[in-house]
Amino acid sequence: MSQLRVLRAADYPRMPWKNGAGTTLEILRDDAAGDGLEGFGWRLSIADVGQSGGFSLFTGYHRIITVLEGDGMQLTIDGQRSRPLRALDALAFSGDSQVDCRLLGGPIRDFNLIYSPDRCSVRLQWLTAGVSTLFSSAKTVLVFSAGEGLRVSFEGETQTVGRYDCLQVDDAGLRPITFDASAAYCLIEIE
Repeated sequence: MSQLRVLRAADYPRMPWKNGAGTTLEILRDDAAGDGLEGFGWRLSIADVGQSGGFSLFTGYHRIITVLEGDGMQLTIDGQRSRPLRALDALAFSGDSQVDCRLLGGPIRDFNLIYSPDRCSVRLQWLTAGVSTLFSSAKTVLVFSAGEGLRVSFEGETQTVGRYDCLQVDDAGLRPITFDASAAYCLIEIE
């Protein structure tokens, strides 16, 4: 039987970036496929970006990045400029790509999902405040809260998820997961 597991932002370990240019708060990773920064199946993290510069390469992986705080950024991916990325605007790109970041007004904080498409498939979506119900057959359902007071109910259990906390449900089995949100949150389904 599945349970709700809440990971608190205050407990996330700080990890160095692969390129050594900064640090990341690692929310959660799937180490089933190996270990280290090259062996995970998927990883969720929060990064504080204090200056413009290059991204780390994650060869063989896909990335989805979302600005959480700050004025935003614009990426140049393999020589092509992205649209300006503002708060809660997600962008997907290959971890094989050469990526350069230009901050649009000072430091930012971003949310990252990096995953191996050879090992899993993912669905990521940002949802706004309100009440909704999801039925998922995904092996893992993750819920990341961008604000305070997200209530998640599953199998008779309700958990409150605070700002930047993450909730995990494994093997939801098409049973209803209900969300009552006062702020935006990110829903990730991993199969």
